[in-house]
Amino acid sequence: MNRIEEFLSYTGQTNQTPYLIDVERAEGIYIIDKNGKKYMDMISGVSVNNIGHSHPHVIQAIKNQVENYMHVMVYGEYIQDAHLNFCKKLCSFFPEQLNCVYTVNSGTEANEAALKLAKRVTNRTELVSFRGSYHGSTHGSMSVSGNETKKEPFRPLLPDVRFLQHNNIAMLEQITTKTAGVIIETIQGDAGVRVPSKEFLQALRKKCTEVGALLIFDEIQCGMGRTGKLFAFEHFDVVPDVITLGKALGGGLPIGALVSSREYLWEFTYDPILGHITTFGGNPVIAASALAGLEVMEKEVQFNEVERLGAILQSIICQSDEIKETRRIGMLFAFDMESFERVERVVKKCLEDGLISFWFLSHPYSFRLSPPLTITEEEVRKAGEIILNAIHSTK
Repeated sequence: MNRIEEFLSYTGQTNQTPYLIDVERAEGIYIIDKNGKKYMDMISGVSVNNIGHSHPHVIQAIKNQVENYMHVMVYGEYIQDAHLNFCKKLCSFFPEQLNCVYTVNSGTEANEAALKLAKRVTNRTELVSFRGSYHGSTHGSMSVSGNETKKEPFRPLLPDVRFLQHNNIAMLEQITTKTAGVIIETIQGDAGVRVPSKEFLQALRKKCTEVGALLIFDEIQCGMGRTGKLFAFEHFDVVPDVITLGKALGGGLPIGALVSSREYLWEFTYDPILGHITTFGGNPVIAASALAGLEVMEKEVQFNEVERLGAILQSIICQSDEIKETRRIGMLFAFDMESFERVERVVKKCLEDGLISFWFLSHPYSFRLSPPLTITEEEVRKAGEIILNAIHSTK
């Protein structure tokens, strides 16, 4: 077998046409394959490598922790410096009421825990989500995600889930005293970068407070500086009861986090004991990486530059009249074209020319970009020209 045949034979696949880049190493905004070809990673591993690949501060933190110890016990039983310091650092960026962290292994696990927490705190069963949403592919997270085509083969899913139209204030009246929790992506990602109005999110906050439902903001994709602020909810003058994080939080390693109040998270400790549990959540190596990533984000990422460079990239690509609509906040982009076939040709041409772009599961006639936030203006302009050329040369 050759390398591709081995890969397709021995590893489970998510689709029938993977990119098949044979990775040798990754540095900064670049991925280098085994033939030495460099690719500009303009999706950051789908909003994971927000500080670029292989940041030296993160690498050193991982090495330091590995030399001391790795896994020693299931989550929560031992005091471990890396995990405790990470949680303290993360809480320092939040408003006072978001003062406690429960770490898990992925974003979808954080959402699973958040749904359980809403039921536990309120003693209610109804969950409310929004059309177009994506919260993960495990059963609970899929139950509150909006893509019916992806969900249908796996039913039955969670009962008592209600979907409302995104950014529609009038529909918020359907949130009642039966509602345990409302989960919403602060910025909808998979739907093609849908930014709600400030009025909508503020009305949602008010309604949840009125009926006693927990408001959960899913910032797994849109958090960690992606929108030009450390957390997307900072754009809206609204504070949730719970926030879920993942992707870029780990500095390149897998992590998820549920952030809420001590009072709420304490509910997992009794009636029943171990109301939520994870073996590898809070793993010290990953916590060390995540802490180092937060430190890099704090010291090196200039959020005003995220917005400025995002606007430059948008303006270059939008020189093409084939771009029907653009939605962007910070460095999270969706570019609409006339069809999926048109998007597919552009994405493939970009790959040939050494630039990685991608599409959306639920919005196939758009291509997505989410470059590392550490990208330079020179790199932004180069990427824009490659993408513009791919559009023009594939007509």
